[in-house]
Amino acid sequence: LCEIPDTRENDVAVLELSSFQLHSMKCSPDVAVITNISPNHLDKHKDYQDYIDAKRAIYENQKPGGRLVLNLDDGHAEYYRQSAPGTVSWFSDKNAVKPGVMCRDGIIYRVSEAGESRIMDAADIRLPGEHNLLNYLAAFEAVSGMVGDEICRLVAMRFAGVEHRLENVRVLRGVTYINDSIGTSPTRTIAGLRSFDQKVILIAGGYDKHIPYEPLAPEITAHVKNLVLMGSTGPRIEKAVRECDGFAGSGLTILHADSMQHAVELARGAAKPGDVVSLSPASASFDLYPNFEVRGRDYKNIVKNLK
Repeated sequence: LCEIPDTRENDVAVLELSSFQLHSMKCSPDVAVITNISPNHLDKHKDYQDYIDAKRAIYENQKPGGRLVLNLDDGHAEYYRQSAPGTVSWFSDKNAVKPGVMCRDGIIYRVSEAGESRIMDAADIRLPGEHNLLNYLAAFEAVSGMVGDEICRLVAMRFAGVEHRLENVRVLRGVTYINDSIGTSPTRTIAGLRSFDQKVILIAGGYDKHIPYEPLAPEITAHVKNLVLMGSTGPRIEKAVRECDGFAGSGLTILHADSMQHAVELARGAAKPGDVVSLSPASASFDLYPNFEVRGRDYKNIVKNLK
């Protein structure tokens, strides 16, 4: 909003809209993108279906010529496609799309009625993780006809990321500290955990949005060696993990902290050279912080002051 005074007639605005904003919106953007759907904000929505339906406002009031970009691999995509008033295109890293952008055998292609055209090798994307690959597939399709594929490729190769999203804070005595405070839901934390090629030390827990943690549990047992829990969701996450089929043989240890300072100290005590410590809470921040940015910066300040 603070950019509006400097906006000119031919500028393009790119917005990320929450379900809360969409609930009351009576207009839709020219190009709408739904990346994926998973339970979130159930402390504020009537139920999960209410959350799913809130997303429809991003496209259902589109004018003629509007476009909706959907994830072919998401189970809710067909539900949205059926009510789309404009054209629908797709992105996927698992299935063939037409039209849209897909990744096949490690190569990203744009697919149209005219055929396939190569954009780039997926391995050349600078940001790690499958979720970032999917983000780029969605973005490449969203800007179809507006931004050339060569520019798309160069951005993907050069962009190093932003604060609080798998942000590398520092390396101390061989231990890498990661700030992924944007991980305010299990889905985001799962994406972060899958970005590493080793088991990590995870700091998790925070404000309770009444979303299920059972889907997170097997990911923790598979990708985490030490789990440091804090906040009101700490006990819920621990319960889900301990009841998970893979917990008994995982070798996972669970620790409890009463503050971010304590959590970092416990994580540091468990870490050895070569380890990764990641703050990715799978929870909102409102029990201790006004937002995830303040939480992330507190974590970063603590980590940077470690001796």
